[in-house]
Amino acid sequence: MYKRTVMHGVARLLQVMGLALMLPLLIAYGDADSLSFGERMLTPEIGGFAITIAASLLTGSIITRVLRRYRRMQSVREGFAVVGIGWMVLALFGSIPLFVYMAGTSDVQGIAGYFTLFTDSLFEIMSGFTTTGATILTDIESLPRGLLFWRSLTHWLGGMGIVTLALVIFPALGVSGYHMFKSEVPGPSTERLQPRLAETAMALWGVYALLTLVESVLLILAGMNLFDAVCHSFGTMATGGFSTKNASIAHYSSGAIHWIIVLFMFLAGVNFLLHFNALRGKALPAFKDGEFRFYTGIIVFATMFATVVLFFQGLPLVEQARESFRQDAATYENFALHMEEQAALLSGLYGCFREAAFQVVSITTTTGYCTADFDVWPGTLRFLLLILMFVGGCAGSTGGGMKMIRIVVVLKAGWRETVRMARPRVVRPIKVGGVSLDETRVGNIVSFVLLFLSLTAVSSLLMTLFVPDLLTAFTSVAACIANIGPGLAGVGAVENYAWMPDPAKWILIFNMLLGRLEIFTILVLLRPSVWR
Repeated sequence: MYKRTVMHGVARLLQVMGLALMLPLLIAYGDADSLSFGERMLTPEIGGFAITIAASLLTGSIITRVLRRYRRMQSVREGFAVVGIGWMVLALFGSIPLFVYMAGTSDVQGIAGYFTLFTDSLFEIMSGFTTTGATILTDIESLPRGLLFWRSLTHWLGGMGIVTLALVIFPALGVSGYHMFKSEVPGPSTERLQPRLAETAMALWGVYALLTLVESVLLILAGMNLFDAVCHSFGTMATGGFSTKNASIAHYSSGAIHWIIVLFMFLAGVNFLLHFNALRGKALPAFKDGEFRFYTGIIVFATMFATVVLFFQGLPLVEQARESFRQDAATYENFALHMEEQAALLSGLYGCFREAAFQVVSITTTTGYCTADFDVWPGTLRFLLLILMFVGGCAGSTGGGMKMIRIVVVLKAGWRETVRMARPRVVRPIKVGGVSLDETRVGNIVSFVLLFLSLTAVSSLLMTLFVPDLLTAFTSVAACIANIGPGLAGVGAVENYAWMPDPAKWILIFNMLLGRLEIFTILVLLRPSVWR
């Protein structure tokens, strides 16, 4: 591997992030209009952004200048390394503004205190870039608007991919640019929309930006202010889930806002190739696409099932719901009041349908926005949502999880082996959308699913060393490796990850990165032979 080439590629990504950071800096600077220039630059928020921008642009510019002769990549290994290392470096640099702000506004003592602040900052920003949406913030609304915008912007950049954006800005990254693109774009296949890779990346970002703009306009018309509309559109289209409100989307009682977000979460979970074709007047292929039909069918079935269960069964008794682990358990009176509020949301068939649709689409697409505390729902629905966490969106979407296409292939492979037990000589290729998959592709997909489940199990085992509740340990890992955010019990819809010890947060940070880069990209880098 040519390490200088990798350094050059990572430096380019730092330059992109340095430019992106100017947007939240401008917001933070404008909000401090009552201060002089010198006083503004000394505030923790603006100072943190200024330090990060200077560090990112200076470091990136120096390295690209010194190593400009090594910008051409020679093999696939450099592509994997730039993506894997690049995302880690971006999260590290991107966490500086939040770290500076928290260090400047809290009473921190000793090395251990600063290490915890660093861990929390990295956790939050890694959660943003990987579109996980898990948060350590206990009072989101107290954060300055500049930092709130940066959290949401990390979603938007990470959703379509910071490397994909770099391919638009710096198209001459070399012959392995496609391997970087393939390593970052979610799903088992990465079809090109245009002959040139830079044009493909530009087309994807164009569709992504257009859908974000349309959603922002609709949310403003539905009653959101401009800032919240943009931030929530970033979180929706990236299937991220960071909100500017402590109660997430439950803060808004508007049915119009809820349904707009449901629609765009659904669209964000669809392969962007289908969006691109639809915008060119070729919407019919979407209805013929096997993965899209399976994705739609899963959501429709799960929504209908959840609606029926909520309408006829309702919520469990207060005593039963309180059995679920919570780090800071509420008093019986407060919890009973909370249950009354949740029951009011499910008033009538429409109320059950609305809450069921929102939570099912949010979890299936791995967005993680919430309008209800689904952790107090009946056990049947909690288990259903847990299954949906692993399924995820379509390949080529911004959704996480294992992806619908992989689930389809694994189910068909399992059925084929069942048929072969009775008819050993039968030749039965696996087809998706009328196209036969070669056995290498099938083996790759089955291997991914096995690795995904195995790593979830191993990580959950490690989490039990630091988390007292088994369900919390397991669903926190599932929520992070599938890039969802909320889990169940101690990390449920109205909980957060702030209470977890530092080692547990580091396990989850690693899981977020594994899930967003689809496991193989990271595991490849852990092989010593790759670096020779």
